[in-house]
Amino acid sequence: MKNLIIIAVLLLALPMAAMAIQTQSYGWEDGNTVLGTYGNANVGLSMDPVHGGSYSLEFWESPYGGTPQAYVGWIKGLSDGDTVMATFWVYDTTPGTNPSGRIWAHWNDDPVDPNGYNGSAGGNSDYSAGTGWSELSYEWTVADGHTGIIIEARIYAAAEFDTIWIDDLTIEAPDAAEIVFPDIPVALERSTWGEIKSAF
Repeated sequence: MKNLIIIAVLLLALPMAAMAIQTQSYGWEDGNTVLGTYGNANVGLSMDPVHGGSYSLEFWESPYGGTPQAYVGWIKGLSDGDTVMATFWVYDTTPGTNPSGRIWAHWNDDPVDPNGYNGSAGGNSDYSAGTGWSELSYEWTVADGHTGIIIEARIYAAAEFDTIWIDDLTIEAPDAAEIVFPDIPVALERSTWGEIKSAF
C-alpha cells in the first residue's frame, strides 16, 4: 500500500514538473537592438525615455507605409499545448491617435533563422495608451505543430519618422524551451530632426 501511495504521488508530480515555467527579462542594456525587422522599421538605442535601466529601444518608421515590426524575442523548442507570455512597456505621448505601439507575434519553426515565418500568431488588440509608458502583454498557446514563436513590437505611425520606445521585455515559457533575446548591435541612432547618424 505504501508503494502505491508513493507511485501515485510521483505520477501527480510529473505533470507539474512538465509544466514548469521559466521567466526571463531583457532591458536593452547590452548594446543590442533586435533579432530582425520587417517592413519600414528602423531601430536604435535611446537614453531618454527609459522605463528601467539606462537604455530603451527606439523604434521609428521610415519611409512611411505598412506596419513595421521589430523582432524582440524568440522562443524555440515549443510543443503543442505550451503557453508563452510576453510583456513589454511602450512609450508614446499621442493618446487616441498614432504613433502607437502593439505587442504581436508570428510563428517561426526554423531553429536557426530568426527571420523565418510560418504564419501570424496574433496578439493583443490593445495599443499603447499615449500617456507615457504603458504595459502591453499577451499569452499565446502553441498549436498546429509549431515549434517557435517570434515576439514582435509593432508601430502604427501617422507619418514618416513617427517614433515609439520599447523597454523591459519579460517572457514566460516552458522550462524546456529556449528564450533568445536581441543579438544585433546598435549601428544607427536617429537625431531629433529625423536624420540618421552614427551612434558610435
